[in-house]
Amino acid sequence: MKKVSNGFIYTFGALGGLLFGYDIASVSGAILFIQKQLHLNSWQQGWVVSSVLIGATLGALGTSKFLDKYGRRKLLIWASIIFAIGALGSGFAPEYWTLLVTRIILGIGVGITSALIPAYLHELAPKKIHGAVATMFQLMVMIGILLAYILNYTFEGMYTGWRWMLGFAALPAFILFVGSFFLPESPRFLVKIGKENEARAVLMNTNKGDKAAVDNSLKEIHEQAKQKTGGWKELFSPLVRPALITGLGAAIFQQIIGSNSVVFYAPTIFTKVGWGVAAALLAHIGIGTINVIVTVVAMLLMDHVDRKKMLCVGATGMGLSLFIMAGILHFNAGGKAAAYVSAICLTVYVAFYACTWAPITWVLIGEVFPLNIRGLGTSLASATNWIADMVVSLTFPSMLSAMGLSNTFITYGIICFICVWFTHKYFIETRGKSLEEIEAGLRKHLAESEAKKLTNSPS
Repeated sequence: MKKVSNGFIYTFGALGGLLFGYDIASVSGAILFIQKQLHLNSWQQGWVVSSVLIGATLGALGTSKFLDKYGRRKLLIWASIIFAIGALGSGFAPEYWTLLVTRIILGIGVGITSALIPAYLHELAPKKIHGAVATMFQLMVMIGILLAYILNYTFEGMYTGWRWMLGFAALPAFILFVGSFFLPESPRFLVKIGKENEARAVLMNTNKGDKAAVDNSLKEIHEQAKQKTGGWKELFSPLVRPALITGLGAAIFQQIIGSNSVVFYAPTIFTKVGWGVAAALLAHIGIGTINVIVTVVAMLLMDHVDRKKMLCVGATGMGLSLFIMAGILHFNAGGKAAAYVSAICLTVYVAFYACTWAPITWVLIGEVFPLNIRGLGTSLASATNWIADMVVSLTFPSMLSAMGLSNTFITYGIICFICVWFTHKYFIETRGKSLEEIEAGLRKHLAESEAKKLTNSPS
Protein backbone atom coordinates (compact mmCIF):
# COMPACT_ATOMS: atom_id res chain seq x y z
CA MET A 1 0.00 0.00 0.00
CA LYS A 2 1.32 3.42 -0.99
CA LYS A 3 1.54 5.57 2.13
CA VAL A 4 -0.50 8.76 2.21
CA SER A 5 -0.96 11.19 5.09
CA ASN A 6 -3.87 10.85 7.48
CA GLY A 7 -4.96 14.37 6.56
CA PHE A 8 -5.25 13.32 2.91
CA ILE A 9 -7.19 10.16 3.83
CA TYR A 10 -9.71 11.95 6.04
CA THR A 11 -10.13 14.98 3.76
CA PHE A 12 -10.64 13.01 0.55
CA GLY A 13 -12.64 10.36 2.35
CA ALA A 14 -15.04 13.09 3.47
CA LEU A 15 -15.05 14.95 0.13
CA GLY A 16 -18.24 13.14 -0.86
CA GLY A 17 -19.88 15.24 1.85
CA LEU A 18 -19.07 18.42 -0.11
CA LEU A 19 -20.84 16.99 -3.15
CA PHE A 20 -23.69 15.88 -0.93
CA GLY A 21 -24.12 19.38 0.54
CA TYR A 22 -23.67 21.20 -2.76
CA ASP A 23 -26.17 19.10 -4.67
CA ILE A 24 -28.97 19.33 -2.11
CA ALA A 25 -28.52 23.11 -1.72
CA SER A 26 -27.77 24.32 -5.26
CA VAL A 27 -31.30 23.63 -6.49
CA SER A 28 -32.73 26.14 -3.97
CA GLY A 29 -31.42 28.97 -6.15
CA ALA A 30 -31.50 27.20 -9.51
CA ILE A 31 -35.22 26.37 -9.38
CA LEU A 32 -36.10 30.10 -9.59
CA PHE A 33 -34.63 30.16 -13.11
CA ILE A 34 -35.45 26.58 -14.15
CA GLN A 35 -39.19 27.12 -13.68
CA LYS A 36 -39.17 30.09 -16.07
CA GLN A 37 -36.92 28.65 -18.79
CA LEU A 38 -38.38 25.14 -18.85
CA HIS A 39 -41.93 26.43 -18.17
CA LEU A 40 -42.54 24.18 -15.14
CA ASN A 41 -45.77 24.14 -13.19
CA SER A 42 -45.72 23.95 -9.37
CA TRP A 43 -46.07 20.14 -9.41
CA GLN A 44 -43.06 19.79 -11.74
CA GLN A 45 -41.03 22.22 -9.64
CA GLY A 46 -41.68 20.08 -6.56
CA TRP A 47 -40.48 16.96 -8.32
CA VAL A 48 -37.30 18.63 -9.61
CA VAL A 49 -36.43 19.71 -6.05
CA SER A 50 -37.35 16.40 -4.36
CA SER A 51 -36.03 14.06 -7.08
CA VAL A 52 -32.57 14.11 -5.47
CA LEU A 53 -34.16 12.85 -2.24
CA ILE A 54 -35.81 9.97 -4.16
CA GLY A 55 -32.45 8.99 -5.66
CA ALA A 56 -30.74 9.40 -2.28
CA THR A 57 -33.18 6.97 -0.66
CA LEU A 58 -32.56 4.38 -3.42
CA GLY A 59 -28.78 4.90 -3.22
CA ALA A 60 -28.67 4.58 0.56
CA LEU A 61 -30.77 1.38 0.57
CA GLY A 62 -28.67 -0.21 -2.18
CA THR A 63 -25.34 0.62 -0.56
CA SER A 64 -25.31 -2.19 2.01
CA LYS A 65 -25.15 -4.98 -0.57
CA PHE A 66 -22.25 -3.43 -2.48
CA LEU A 67 -20.50 -2.12 0.65
CA ASP A 68 -19.92 -5.63 2.02
CA LYS A 69 -19.28 -7.21 -1.39
CA TYR A 70 -16.91 -4.77 -3.13
CA GLY A 71 -15.51 -2.70 -0.26
CA ARG A 72 -15.60 0.95 0.72
CA ARG A 73 -12.95 2.39 -1.64
CA LYS A 74 -14.39 0.90 -4.84
CA LEU A 75 -17.87 2.12 -3.92
CA LEU A 76 -16.49 5.64 -3.37
CA ILE A 77 -15.07 5.57 -6.91
CA TRP A 78 -18.45 4.47 -8.29
CA ALA A 79 -20.21 7.22 -6.33
CA SER A 80 -17.93 9.90 -7.82
CA ILE A 81 -18.74 8.67 -11.36
CA ILE A 82 -22.48 8.70 -10.60
CA PHE A 83 -22.13 12.23 -9.21
CA ALA A 84 -20.36 13.45 -12.36
CA ILE A 85 -22.95 11.87 -14.70
CA GLY A 86 -25.84 13.33 -12.69
CA ALA A 87 -24.28 16.80 -12.43
CA LEU A 88 -23.40 17.13 -16.12
CA GLY A 89 -26.72 15.62 -17.17
CA SER A 90 -28.60 18.15 -15.00
CA GLY A 91 -26.54 21.05 -16.31
CA PHE A 92 -27.17 20.15 -19.97
CA ALA A 93 -30.78 18.94 -19.56
CA PRO A 94 -32.85 20.26 -22.52
CA GLU A 95 -36.26 19.63 -20.93
CA TYR A 96 -38.12 18.57 -17.79
CA TRP A 97 -37.93 14.76 -18.02
CA THR A 98 -34.18 14.68 -18.70
CA LEU A 99 -33.63 17.00 -15.76
CA LEU A 100 -35.78 14.80 -13.52
CA VAL A 101 -33.95 11.57 -14.44
CA THR A 102 -30.47 13.10 -14.09
CA ARG A 103 -31.43 14.61 -10.72
CA ILE A 104 -32.47 11.13 -9.52
CA ILE A 105 -29.10 9.76 -10.74
CA LEU A 106 -27.40 12.56 -8.80
CA GLY A 107 -29.43 11.59 -5.75
CA ILE A 108 -28.21 8.00 -5.97
CA GLY A 109 -24.65 9.33 -5.60
CA VAL A 110 -25.77 11.44 -2.61
CA GLY A 111 -27.41 8.39 -0.98
CA ILE A 112 -24.35 6.19 -1.48
CA THR A 113 -22.01 8.71 0.14
CA SER A 114 -24.38 9.39 3.06
CA ALA A 115 -24.39 5.67 3.91
CA LEU A 116 -20.77 4.93 2.97
CA ILE A 117 -18.59 7.77 4.24
CA PRO A 118 -19.51 7.84 7.97
CA ALA A 119 -18.82 4.08 8.22
CA TYR A 120 -15.63 4.33 6.12
CA LEU A 121 -14.15 7.17 8.20
CA HIS A 122 -14.95 5.36 11.46
CA GLU A 123 -13.23 2.21 10.27
CA LEU A 124 -10.07 4.11 9.33
CA ALA A 125 -9.74 6.51 12.28
CA PRO A 126 -8.11 5.62 15.63
CA LYS A 127 -10.62 5.37 18.49
CA LYS A 128 -9.51 8.58 20.23
CA ILE A 129 -10.41 10.77 17.22
CA HIS A 130 -13.47 8.87 15.90
CA GLY A 131 -15.86 11.75 16.50
CA ALA A 132 -13.64 14.49 15.07
CA VAL A 133 -12.82 12.54 11.90
CA ALA A 134 -16.44 11.52 11.31
CA THR A 135 -17.48 15.15 11.81
CA MET A 136 -15.27 16.07 8.84
CA PHE A 137 -18.03 14.57 6.68
CA GLN A 138 -20.54 17.06 8.09
CA LEU A 139 -18.01 19.89 7.76
CA MET A 140 -17.70 19.04 4.06
CA VAL A 141 -21.50 18.98 3.77
CA MET A 142 -21.67 22.48 5.26
CA ILE A 143 -18.86 23.74 2.99
CA GLY A 144 -20.77 22.29 0.03
CA ILE A 145 -23.97 24.07 1.09
CA LEU A 146 -22.10 27.38 1.53
CA LEU A 147 -20.44 26.94 -1.88
CA ALA A 148 -23.89 26.38 -3.43
CA TYR A 149 -25.27 29.55 -1.81
CA ILE A 150 -22.31 31.63 -3.05
CA LEU A 151 -22.48 30.27 -6.62
CA ASN A 152 -26.27 30.67 -6.72
CA TYR A 153 -25.77 34.35 -5.87
CA THR A 154 -22.86 34.66 -8.36
CA PHE A 155 -24.68 33.10 -11.33
CA GLU A 156 -27.97 34.85 -10.55
CA GLY A 157 -27.59 37.40 -13.39
CA MET A 158 -26.78 34.86 -16.15
CA TYR A 159 -29.49 33.42 -18.39
CA THR A 160 -27.79 29.99 -18.25
CA GLY A 161 -26.86 30.50 -14.60
CA TRP A 162 -28.91 27.53 -13.35
CA ARG A 163 -26.97 25.19 -15.68
CA TRP A 164 -23.71 26.38 -14.12
CA MET A 165 -25.19 26.01 -10.62
CA LEU A 166 -26.12 22.35 -11.20
CA GLY A 167 -23.25 21.35 -13.51
CA PHE A 168 -20.49 22.76 -11.29
CA ALA A 169 -20.76 19.67 -9.04
CA ALA A 170 -18.96 17.67 -11.75
CA LEU A 171 -15.66 19.38 -10.80
CA PRO A 172 -15.43 18.18 -7.16
CA ALA A 173 -16.80 14.79 -8.38
CA PHE A 174 -13.78 14.50 -10.70
CA ILE A 175 -11.41 15.47 -7.84
CA LEU A 176 -13.01 12.79 -5.63
CA PHE A 177 -12.65 10.23 -8.45
CA VAL A 178 -8.91 10.88 -8.79
CA GLY A 179 -8.33 11.05 -5.02
CA SER A 180 -10.17 7.77 -4.41
CA PHE A 181 -7.44 5.81 -6.21
CA PHE A 182 -4.96 6.92 -3.52
CA LEU A 183 -7.22 6.13 -0.56
CA PRO A 184 -6.74 2.89 1.42
CA GLU A 185 -9.40 0.23 1.80
CA SER A 186 -11.06 -0.21 5.18
CA PRO A 187 -8.96 -2.53 7.41
CA ARG A 188 -12.15 -4.27 8.56
CA PHE A 189 -13.09 -5.10 4.97
CA LEU A 190 -9.51 -6.25 4.22
CA VAL A 191 -9.57 -8.65 7.19
CA LYS A 192 -12.96 -9.89 6.06
CA ILE A 193 -11.58 -10.88 2.62
CA GLY A 194 -8.39 -12.41 4.06
CA LYS A 195 -5.89 -9.61 3.38
CA GLU A 196 -4.54 -9.17 6.91
CA ASN A 197 -1.12 -7.85 5.88
CA GLU A 198 -2.76 -5.04 3.93
CA ALA A 199 -5.08 -4.35 6.87
CA ARG A 200 -2.08 -4.12 9.21
CA ALA A 201 -0.32 -1.72 6.83
CA VAL A 202 -3.37 0.57 6.73
CA LEU A 203 -3.68 0.53 10.52
CA MET A 204 0.04 1.20 10.99
CA ASN A 205 -0.34 4.24 8.74
CA THR A 206 -3.48 5.66 10.42
CA ASN A 207 -2.16 4.89 13.94
CA LYS A 208 1.23 6.47 13.14
CA GLY A 209 3.20 3.28 13.76
CA ASP A 210 1.71 2.48 17.19
CA LYS A 211 2.16 -1.32 17.07
CA ALA A 212 0.26 -1.96 20.32
CA ALA A 213 -2.77 -0.03 19.08
CA VAL A 214 -2.61 -1.87 15.74
CA ASP A 215 -2.36 -5.30 17.39
CA ASN A 216 -5.31 -4.48 19.63
CA SER A 217 -7.39 -3.22 16.67
CA LEU A 218 -6.63 -6.34 14.63
CA LYS A 219 -7.55 -8.57 17.55
CA GLU A 220 -10.91 -6.82 17.93
CA ILE A 221 -11.53 -6.90 14.18
CA HIS A 222 -10.78 -10.63 14.01
CA GLU A 223 -13.22 -11.39 16.80
CA GLN A 224 -15.98 -9.51 15.03
CA ALA A 225 -15.07 -10.79 11.54
CA LYS A 226 -15.71 -14.39 12.66
CA GLN A 227 -19.39 -13.55 12.82
CA LYS A 228 -21.47 -14.35 9.77
CA THR A 229 -22.81 -11.33 7.87
CA GLY A 230 -26.32 -10.68 9.12
CA GLY A 231 -29.52 -9.67 7.38
CA TRP A 232 -32.79 -7.98 8.27
CA LYS A 233 -33.55 -10.56 10.97
CA GLU A 234 -30.30 -9.74 12.80
CA LEU A 235 -30.82 -5.99 12.30
CA PHE A 236 -34.18 -6.14 14.09
CA SER A 237 -33.04 -8.60 16.76
CA PRO A 238 -33.19 -7.76 20.52
CA LEU A 239 -29.36 -7.47 20.55
CA VAL A 240 -29.30 -4.65 17.98
CA ARG A 241 -32.50 -2.90 19.11
CA PRO A 242 -30.78 -0.16 21.21
CA ALA A 243 -28.45 0.61 18.28
CA LEU A 244 -31.38 0.62 15.84
CA ILE A 245 -33.38 3.00 18.03
CA THR A 246 -30.34 5.28 18.31
CA GLY A 247 -29.48 5.21 14.58
CA LEU A 248 -33.02 5.56 13.25
CA GLY A 249 -34.01 7.97 16.03
CA ALA A 250 -31.12 10.29 15.21
CA ALA A 251 -31.89 10.05 11.46
CA ILE A 252 -35.56 10.97 11.95
CA PHE A 253 -35.17 13.65 14.63
CA GLN A 254 -32.42 15.41 12.67
CA GLN A 255 -35.07 16.18 10.05
CA ILE A 256 -38.32 16.61 12.01
CA ILE A 257 -36.84 19.26 14.30
CA GLY A 258 -37.18 21.40 11.18
CA SER A 259 -33.49 21.94 10.45
CA ASN A 260 -33.40 21.60 6.67
CA SER A 261 -36.69 23.44 6.21
CA VAL A 262 -35.38 26.39 8.20
CA VAL A 263 -32.00 26.36 6.43
CA PHE A 264 -33.27 25.92 2.87
CA TYR A 265 -36.32 28.18 3.24
CA ALA A 266 -34.32 30.85 5.07
CA PRO A 267 -34.67 33.42 2.24
CA THR A 268 -38.46 32.88 2.25
CA ILE A 269 -38.54 33.28 6.04
CA PHE A 270 -36.41 36.44 5.91
CA THR A 271 -38.66 38.05 3.28
CA LYS A 272 -41.78 37.14 5.30
CA VAL A 273 -40.43 38.92 8.40
CA GLY A 274 -39.63 42.08 6.50
CA TRP A 275 -36.22 41.71 4.83
CA GLY A 276 -35.69 42.59 1.15
CA VAL A 277 -34.88 39.88 -1.42
CA ALA A 278 -31.21 40.92 -1.86
CA ALA A 279 -30.72 41.09 1.90
CA ALA A 280 -32.38 37.67 2.26
CA LEU A 281 -30.00 36.07 -0.26
CA LEU A 282 -26.96 37.58 1.44
CA ALA A 283 -28.31 36.45 4.82
CA HIS A 284 -28.52 32.93 3.37
CA ILE A 285 -24.77 33.10 2.66
CA GLY A 286 -24.26 34.38 6.21
CA ILE A 287 -26.11 31.36 7.63
CA GLY A 288 -24.01 29.05 5.45
CA THR A 289 -20.83 30.68 6.81
CA ILE A 290 -22.01 30.21 10.41
CA ASN A 291 -22.77 26.55 9.60
CA VAL A 292 -19.15 25.99 8.59
CA ILE A 293 -17.67 27.82 11.61
CA VAL A 294 -19.74 26.02 14.25
CA THR A 295 -19.13 22.64 12.57
CA VAL A 296 -15.42 23.24 13.19
CA VAL A 297 -16.35 23.92 16.85
CA ALA A 298 -18.23 20.60 16.85
CA MET A 299 -15.09 18.82 15.58
CA LEU A 300 -13.13 20.21 18.53
CA LEU A 301 -15.81 19.20 21.06
CA MET A 302 -16.80 15.84 19.58
CA ASP A 303 -14.35 13.59 21.44
CA HIS A 304 -14.49 15.54 24.72
CA VAL A 305 -18.24 15.81 25.38
CA ASP A 306 -20.74 12.93 25.41
CA ARG A 307 -22.81 12.61 22.23
CA LYS A 308 -26.14 12.47 24.12
CA LYS A 309 -25.30 15.58 26.14
CA MET A 310 -24.46 17.54 22.98
CA LEU A 311 -27.68 16.40 21.28
CA CYS A 312 -29.84 17.38 24.29
CA VAL A 313 -28.18 20.81 24.59
CA GLY A 314 -28.53 21.34 20.83
CA ALA A 315 -32.24 20.48 20.70
CA THR A 316 -32.92 22.64 23.78
CA GLY A 317 -31.17 25.65 22.23
CA MET A 318 -33.03 25.13 18.95
CA GLY A 319 -36.40 24.82 20.68
CA LEU A 320 -35.89 27.99 22.76
CA SER A 321 -34.78 29.93 19.66
CA LEU A 322 -37.93 28.89 17.81
CA PHE A 323 -40.19 29.82 20.75
CA ILE A 324 -38.62 33.29 21.07
CA MET A 325 -38.92 33.82 17.31
CA ALA A 326 -42.57 32.70 17.36
CA GLY A 327 -43.29 35.05 20.27
CA ILE A 328 -41.83 38.16 18.63
CA LEU A 329 -43.60 37.38 15.34
CA HIS A 330 -46.90 36.93 17.15
CA PHE A 331 -46.75 40.27 18.99
CA ASN A 332 -44.78 42.41 16.49
CA ALA A 333 -45.26 40.89 13.04
CA GLY A 334 -43.89 43.11 10.25
CA GLY A 335 -42.05 45.45 12.61
CA LYS A 336 -38.32 46.19 12.60
CA ALA A 337 -37.89 44.52 15.98
CA ALA A 338 -39.44 41.30 14.63
CA ALA A 339 -37.15 41.36 11.60
CA TYR A 340 -33.97 41.77 13.66
CA VAL A 341 -34.93 39.40 16.50
CA SER A 342 -35.99 36.76 13.95
CA ALA A 343 -32.63 37.05 12.18
CA ILE A 344 -30.75 36.63 15.48
CA CYS A 345 -32.92 33.68 16.59
CA LEU A 346 -32.62 31.98 13.20
CA THR A 347 -28.83 32.35 13.39
CA VAL A 348 -28.73 30.90 16.93
CA TYR A 349 -31.03 28.04 15.86
CA VAL A 350 -28.74 27.18 12.94
CA ALA A 351 -25.63 27.42 15.14
CA PHE A 352 -27.05 24.93 17.68
CA TYR A 353 -28.07 22.58 14.86
CA ALA A 354 -24.76 22.73 12.99
CA CYS A 355 -22.78 22.14 16.19
CA THR A 356 -24.83 19.16 17.39
CA TRP A 357 -27.53 17.37 15.42
CA ALA A 358 -26.01 17.98 11.98
CA PRO A 359 -22.67 16.18 12.62
CA ILE A 360 -23.55 13.83 15.50
CA THR A 361 -26.36 12.10 13.58
CA TRP A 362 -23.87 10.90 10.97
CA VAL A 363 -21.30 10.02 13.64
CA LEU A 364 -23.87 7.80 15.40
CA ILE A 365 -25.07 6.20 12.17
CA GLY A 366 -21.48 5.33 11.27
CA GLU A 367 -20.47 3.83 14.62
CA VAL A 368 -23.51 2.40 16.40
CA PHE A 369 -24.20 -0.79 14.37
CA PRO A 370 -22.33 -4.12 14.85
CA LEU A 371 -19.84 -5.04 12.09
CA ASN A 372 -21.81 -7.99 10.69
CA ILE A 373 -24.77 -5.72 9.84
CA ARG A 374 -23.03 -2.33 9.62
CA GLY A 375 -23.62 -1.99 5.89
CA LEU A 376 -27.31 -2.80 6.25
CA GLY A 377 -27.75 -0.63 9.36
CA THR A 378 -26.06 2.46 7.93
CA SER A 379 -28.02 2.07 4.68
CA LEU A 380 -31.36 1.83 6.48
CA ALA A 381 -30.58 4.78 8.75
CA SER A 382 -29.42 6.92 5.81
CA ALA A 383 -32.50 6.02 3.75
CA THR A 384 -34.71 6.82 6.76
CA ASN A 385 -33.01 10.23 7.02
CA TRP A 386 -33.76 10.97 3.36
CA ILE A 387 -37.38 9.86 3.64
CA ALA A 388 -37.84 12.07 6.73
CA ASP A 389 -36.16 14.93 4.82
CA MET A 390 -38.61 14.46 1.94
CA VAL A 391 -41.64 14.42 4.25
CA VAL A 392 -40.53 17.60 6.06
CA SER A 393 -39.59 19.39 2.81
CA LEU A 394 -42.97 18.61 1.26
CA THR A 395 -45.01 19.55 4.36
CA PHE A 396 -43.18 22.75 5.38
CA PRO A 397 -44.71 25.03 2.67
CA SER A 398 -48.19 23.66 3.50
CA MET A 399 -47.63 24.21 7.22
CA LEU A 400 -46.46 27.74 6.50
CA SER A 401 -49.58 28.42 4.43
CA ALA A 402 -52.09 26.81 6.82
CA MET A 403 -50.59 27.73 10.22
CA GLY A 404 -48.52 30.84 9.59
CA LEU A 405 -44.85 31.37 10.43
CA SER A 406 -45.34 31.78 14.19
CA ASN A 407 -47.36 28.58 14.74
CA THR A 408 -45.07 26.60 12.44
CA PHE A 409 -42.09 27.56 14.61
CA ILE A 410 -44.00 26.64 17.77
CA THR A 411 -44.72 23.19 16.30
CA TYR A 412 -41.07 22.58 15.51
CA GLY A 413 -40.09 23.94 18.93
CA ILE A 414 -42.33 21.38 20.68
CA ILE A 415 -40.78 18.60 18.58
CA CYS A 416 -37.32 19.79 19.71
CA PHE A 417 -38.24 19.21 23.39
CA ILE A 418 -39.80 15.80 22.62
CA CYS A 419 -36.47 15.06 20.95
CA VAL A 420 -34.57 15.97 24.16
CA TRP A 421 -36.66 13.52 26.20
CA PHE A 422 -36.33 10.69 23.66
CA THR A 423 -32.56 11.16 23.26
CA HIS A 424 -31.95 11.16 27.02
CA LYS A 425 -34.11 8.07 27.58
CA TYR A 426 -33.41 5.82 24.59
CA PHE A 427 -30.11 6.70 22.84
CA ILE A 428 -26.92 4.80 23.72
CA GLU A 429 -23.64 6.64 24.38
CA THR A 430 -20.73 5.89 22.02
CA ARG A 431 -18.06 8.51 22.77
CA GLY A 432 -14.56 7.16 23.44
CA LYS A 433 -15.46 3.59 22.47
CA SER A 434 -14.11 1.53 19.60
CA LEU A 435 -16.61 0.00 17.20
CA GLU A 436 -15.98 -3.37 18.85
CA GLU A 437 -16.50 -1.94 22.37
CA ILE A 438 -19.85 -0.49 21.26
CA GLU A 439 -20.92 -3.93 20.06
CA ALA A 440 -19.72 -5.51 23.33
CA GLY A 441 -21.89 -2.96 25.16
CA LEU A 442 -24.93 -4.11 23.17
CA ARG A 443 -24.26 -7.72 24.19
CA LYS A 444 -23.89 -6.69 27.84
CA HIS A 445 -27.16 -4.71 27.66
CA LEU A 446 -28.99 -7.73 26.20
CA ALA A 447 -27.59 -10.06 28.89
CA GLU A 448 -28.67 -7.63 31.64
CA SER A 449 -32.16 -7.33 30.12
CA GLU A 450 -32.55 -11.11 29.92
CA ALA A 451 -31.35 -11.50 33.52
CA LYS A 452 -33.80 -8.82 34.67
CA LYS A 453 -36.67 -10.63 32.93
CA LEU A 454 -35.74 -13.89 34.67
CA THR A 455 -35.53 -12.14 38.06
CA ASN A 456 -38.92 -10.49 37.62
CA SER A 457 -40.71 -13.55 36.20
CA PRO A 458 -42.91 -15.51 38.63
CA SER A 459 -41.28 -18.69 39.90
